[in-house]
Amino acid sequence: MLIAFHKPYRVLSSFTPDGSPNRPLAEFGFPKNVYAIGRLDADSEGLLLLSDEPSWNAKLLTPGKAHPRTYYVQVEGLPDEASLERLRAGLVIQGERTLPCRAWRLDNNPDYPPRDPPIRVRKSVPDCWIALVLTEGRNRQVRRMTAAVGHPTLRLVRHAIGALTLDDVALDPGEWRALESAERTAVLKR
Repeated sequence: MLIAFHKPYRVLSSFTPDGSPNRPLAEFGFPKNVYAIGRLDADSEGLLLLSDEPSWNAKLLTPGKAHPRTYYVQVEGLPDEASLERLRAGLVIQGERTLPCRAWRLDNNPDYPPRDPPIRVRKSVPDCWIALVLTEGRNRQVRRMTAAVGHPTLRLVRHAIGALTLDDVALDPGEWRALESAERTAVLKR
């Protein structure tokens, strides 16, 4: 079984509470014996996969498989082409260089439900949405990358894993469903 979950803000990627006010996955009524494949920080939102099949972990997370994950990131300021090129080329974060990635500014803001609580808005500082396609997943990597180029992350949503997007699964935050065969295949597309 492979499940798509639209993880809301302030939800952990684990079933066990961690002592914080963040909610664990156990509160969402998943079937027994499933576990999260990968993770999203509690302050990140978006597509999270769960499965009871250990092979999915190897298919999606083994280093060297270069499995793409697309993030839509609302950032402070308006990144120019030089900033985006620095993201694309890879940055040194915590003493290690990130792998090259794809990065671009989105022409239109994504149509996500408002976050609760809303992001902070500063009238004197504009913001915009960028897309990043990564093939690695270090702890808080996207946030560290955008901060390193001078555009701190305000909101972070994993939009896609492989070719499967949040739009494809059509789930509201907090909803989940088992994926059909064609959707399972889309997850593996690069």
